[in-house]
Amino acid sequence: MSTTVSILAEIPEELHETLKNYLDLHPDWDQDRVFAAALSLFLLQNASDRSGASSNASQNYRSTAKVYLNALFQHSV
Repeated sequence: MSTTVSILAEIPEELHETLKNYLDLHPDWDQDRVFAAALSLFLLQNASDRSGASSNASQNYRSTAKVYLNALFQHSV
């Protein structure tokens, strides 16, 4: 079963303006791609268990790394 997560978040005006400027200069990126890259990088950098002691934690780390890399190297068709 697949769960859908919808995120509605307020961000500081400065960050909003910077994001708008970035997206204007990089038309191959969109808001969803930026947020996926940013959130997955945050989760990778703040993973509590990288040792692989838990197979679930290890799988989550690999899955998050895959999302991050896909967001970075995604090419518009």
